Amino acid sequence: MKSTIFTEDVVPQAPDDPHYGLRAAFRADTSDQKVDLIIGVYRDDDGKPWNLPVVKKAEAAFQRDATRNHEYLPITGLPSFTLAAQKLILGTDSPAIKENRVCTVQTISGTGAVHLGGLFMARNLSHPPPKLYLPTPTWANHNGIFTNVGLTVDWYPYYSLETKLLDFDRMISTVRQAPPHSIILLHACAHNPTGIDPTEDQWKEIAQVIYETNLIPFFDCAYQGFASGSISKDNFAIRHFIELGIDMLIAQSFSKNLGLYGQRVGCLHIVVASGQEDGTATSDAIKRISSQVSALQRAEISNPPIYGAQLASIVLNTPALFEEWQLDLRTMADRILQMRQRLMRDLDALGTPGQWDRLVSQIGMFAYTSLTVAQVRELRGTWHVYLTEDGRISVAGLNTRNVTYCAQAIDDVVRRIG
Repeated sequence: MKSTIFTEDVVPQAPDDPHYGLRAAFRADTSDQKVDLIIGVYRDDDGKPWNLPVVKKAEAAFQRDATRNHEYLPITGLPSFTLAAQKLILGTDSPAIKENRVCTVQTISGTGAVHLGGLFMARNLSHPPPKLYLPTPTWANHNGIFTNVGLTVDWYPYYSLETKLLDFDRMISTVRQAPPHSIILLHACAHNPTGIDPTEDQWKEIAQVIYETNLIPFFDCAYQGFASGSISKDNFAIRHFIELGIDMLIAQSFSKNLGLYGQRVGCLHIVVASGQEDGTATSDAIKRISSQVSALQRAEISNPPIYGAQLASIVLNTPALFEEWQLDLRTMADRILQMRQRLMRDLDALGTPGQWDRLVSQIGMFAYTSLTVAQVRELRGTWHVYLTEDGRISVAGLNTRNVTYCAQAIDDVVRRIG
């Protein structure tokens, strides 16, 4: 009998994903008091997944449609969905849309959009290959995705360990020194993991520096409408960058704001600069970009899945459902804000050492607690409260039944473990 060629020196054991490893540990924990504050999925006050009412209506409408089928989509996705997604992220009155300066392709959620955008840049901006800058810290998957497609990753300061705020001056200084045509990854809203976003004035300054130094912004937008409850407020940065008329990429996800986590619904948008006096040149650029993105997508997934895109399309293109969706977004954003406020009040009532008002100045699904690795591990081992080792908590995992318990747990480990 032959021995396998896949020996340990050929295929070594890869490290477990830290987030999903924690989830496995949580599931194996038999404590009745265990609390899951790990992965970013919305939960209602009963701690259960919340199927958005508007999505239920979209599902019913889809089932009633006699023309529904399970045919393959085009390589670039469902046209009614991609056009609606484009208008949502850029604004219905966007000059980029009016001037036909946008290439949009449906992707496997935001992760697929980040991957496809990175792959497109690695393949087409290769003389020399561009450097991509990530904020410190950033979403745990960013570095792996961009490294896998062959981009050189560097970092810019984002969160100050001293002030527990945005490290804006150092961020701007580092971005300003990046080589021309470097890619700058920006979280459009509800920065993951810190929950700290630039102000509108700071966004304008970031945009001006990127414009002046010929850099390429790549927005990751996973929380539009979910962060503040307002779709237009949450895409302010993107709309402002569009007004400058520069090349840019946008990864868009509908996992959080439509609750379509497992359906993997997203888009990649590539916007070309407005400086072409000849409209034909812009049109030609979009055609070439679309051809390259389509070729990459075809080689990897052939075409994206249909079901989640159909649901998103129904919500985005049906005025009554679109309006109802705004209410669902407000419901989610408001509950998360209430949990932030409740956790802060409980910690203040306990006199827990630290500056806990930052819990309510941050925004979105996550809160950055600044708890140490030792404190996080003690929370897990003694109190059965699970969060990532950088001290990030998923605020959506808090509810009126466990928030006081979590505050007591945090108070205990902060006092006992310096």
